[in-house]
Amino acid sequence: MGKGLSSLMLASLAAVALIGCAPKQEAPAAAAPAAAPAPSKTVYLITMDKMDQHWVKVDEGAKAMATALNLKYKWDAPDVKDNAKQIEAVNNAVADKADLILLAANDPKAISDAVKNAQSKGVKIIYVDSGADVPAIATLSTNNYQAGVLAGQTMIEELKAAGKTSGKIGIISVNTATNSTMDRENGFRSVIKPAGYTILTTEYKDGDAAASQEAAVGFISGNGDLVGIFGANEGSTVGVGNAIKASGKPIIGIGFDKSDAILGLIKDGSLKAAMAQNPFTMGYLGVAQANAALHDMSTGPAVIDTGVAILRNK
Repeated sequence: MGKGLSSLMLASLAAVALIGCAPKQEAPAAAAPAAAPAPSKTVYLITMDKMDQHWVKVDEGAKAMATALNLKYKWDAPDVKDNAKQIEAVNNAVADKADLILLAANDPKAISDAVKNAQSKGVKIIYVDSGADVPAIATLSTNNYQAGVLAGQTMIEELKAAGKTSGKIGIISVNTATNSTMDRENGFRSVIKPAGYTILTTEYKDGDAAASQEAAVGFISGNGDLVGIFGANEGSTVGVGNAIKASGKPIIGIGFDKSDAILGLIKDGSLKAAMAQNPFTMGYLGVAQANAALHDMSTGPAVIDTGVAILRNK
């Protein structure tokens, strides 16, 4: 019995020794996460320029959605509003094998041949903010005429609150070719004219803040009975606000778009209000529609109104 127990113990010790000498079994390594597939489609955003915060926000929205959908994305635009440079940007996107272009047309007629050429090469087109004179998959923009009406109504409210029931009103805008700003101007005029105010000849300064300020100074110095000025886009609005601020006169300034400079001018009272669009939404939904179009899915309504709100220091 003792001998048997001793033999069993020796056998057990031998087995333990063998186990101890055996190479340790490593735990299987965790599998490396699968790499995200490389983007298979390229989407370009081509805006009127890169100088306004409005376009920066459109780019931010577009980039956020492109990242979420794993689309290759690029933003290109002239440094200032320039038809030839914007046409070049479209042609460069086509040469870079863009699958779809989100376009904010500076001049709907001037850019049309470039858009047609892009489409002939299989590039899909969606408009954001302002379209060309060529049919596209969809347009995402503010209802600019109604936004102009809202700006006119806001001007009248502020004028009446200041006790000004008559007088002259100036308008500073971009150019006569850009549909979005012309619609705003026409909407504004449709409200102001029947209210009994005199509307001066519009000054077009291509959205340049310094040139717009100079034009606004001209309105102020040349018209003793000037009661208000409307700026139809970001640069125009900054120029208007700065001119009113420098004059020290109680002129009502109403503008368009949202930027740090505009918010500052509203805060210090140089501007009474501005019509704020939703540029991030334009870019974000624009790329969502682009993805749908690139995968032969429904893109929804042909026109999507991305809305407008009134910014006031109240």
